Order: sequence, then C-alpha cells, then structure tokens
Amino acid sequence: MDDTIKEKVKERYGKIALTGNSNCCCMPGECNTDDSLIDATKIIGYSQEELKSIPEAAILGVGCGAPIKFANLQKGDAVVDLGSGAGIDVFLSANKVSKSGKVIGIDMTDEMLGKARKNAIDGNYTNVEFLKGDIEKNIPVGDSTIDAVISNCVINLTTDKAGAFREVHRILKQGGRMVISDLVTDREIEPSQVNAEQWCSCIDGALTKENYIQSIKKAGFENVDILEEKTYMEGEKVNGRKISSLVIRAIK
Repeated sequence: MDDTIKEKVKERYGKIALTGNSNCCCMPGECNTDDSLIDATKIIGYSQEELKSIPEAAILGVGCGAPIKFANLQKGDAVVDLGSGAGIDVFLSANKVSKSGKVIGIDMTDEMLGKARKNAIDGNYTNVEFLKGDIEKNIPVGDSTIDAVISNCVINLTTDKAGAFREVHRILKQGGRMVISDLVTDREIEPSQVNAEQWCSCIDGALTKENYIQSIKKAGFENVDILEEKTYMEGEKVNGRKISSLVIRAIK
C-alpha cells in the first residue's frame, strides 16, 4: 500500500505542476475565482507583499501554513525546503538568506522540479537549487550541514513520517531548527480504511497531534513547540474527522 500511495502522490502533484491546482487540492477557503490560489495562500499566512516578490508561477495554493514566518532565517543561512513544489518557500527563503546563503528545494516529482527550476531561471535566482529526493529515506544533503529545514503540508503525505524526521535531524547542524506547517487530525484512519486518493489530498495520512509530536521527538529533536494551531477548512469535518493546521518548531 505504501508504494501505491507514493505513486498516487507523484501522479497528483505531477498533474498539478503541469495544469495547476484546478481541483483545489489541500486548499482552504473557496476555489472558484481566477485569484483563488493567491487568496488561499494569503489565508494561510502569506502577505501580498511577499507574494509579489517571487515568480507568480511558484504559487500553487497547496500549503496549509506559512512556516517561513517563524523560521527566523538570517543572511548566510543554509536552508532546505522539503516538498518544495514550484518553489514558493524556496524563493521567499532565498530573499531572506541573500546571496551569501543557499536554499535547496527537495521534491520527488519530476514535473514539479522542472517547474521550479524554470521559475528560478525566470526570477534570476542564483542562490537556490532543486534536487530530486525521497524525504523518508534519503534527503540528498550531507550530514550536519543545514541551519534550517522548512516544510509546508508535506510530511502528512509521507507513509514513514518517523523516517522523514530522522532524515531532517541528520542534515541539520547541532542547534539547527526545523519549522514546519502540517495537518493533524483528531482521529487517525485505520490502515484497512486508507484511501490513496484521500491520502493525496492531505487527509488520510494525517496523524493525531500527539502522535505527530511523538514522531518528532523519537527522531532526536528537543524543544518541540507548537507555534500556531488553527482549524483547517473552517467549519468542516472531513469524513467525520476534524482537521487542524499546526506550525511546529523543533531544535536539534
């Protein structure tokens, strides 16, 4: 089942890269206007000024928060963005770390990588790089080389969340921080009831908040803090479950 889910995720996000997020995958709010992707991105915490500073094609509306607001990125920082998509958080981070820093986007979808690399060229970004990698098994970055890892609504798509957090811990420098936005639920799906399509929509793969935090701690992180928590898809329950969005910071 894990392989089936992974292939479905690749298929779904490959299609989004090529045709846009027309089916409103993982988006809060309404999705019925030409500006809905930008509107959804503002709902989860990005400012209009920030969005105007990066290539518009990088905005796909598939996040669930704005981890970059809490990452305290500094000039010269080395940053990794897990599940970088078309590059929205990579480019925003690149603006903060300046030419003396470096931002690496990791994605497993060829179509997304192609789109992100084109956006980097179009935006004249020289301090970014996009690499293909499976974040659960092998993030293609050296041990203890990264100051900050960010991720936006991606870990819930993995089938081995503990593996992803171990990889993040491996690549961070001592004292480095992970700041991620993700979705959690009040009730996890039984393995026998998992639907691969719903998993791709950021729903069936969600853990409870308690299990999510425990997975981070088991990977070796300390000082795990919830910086922001809010209901996602306000007023709705997905298959009878409440879905919440968290921003979490953890220190190596």
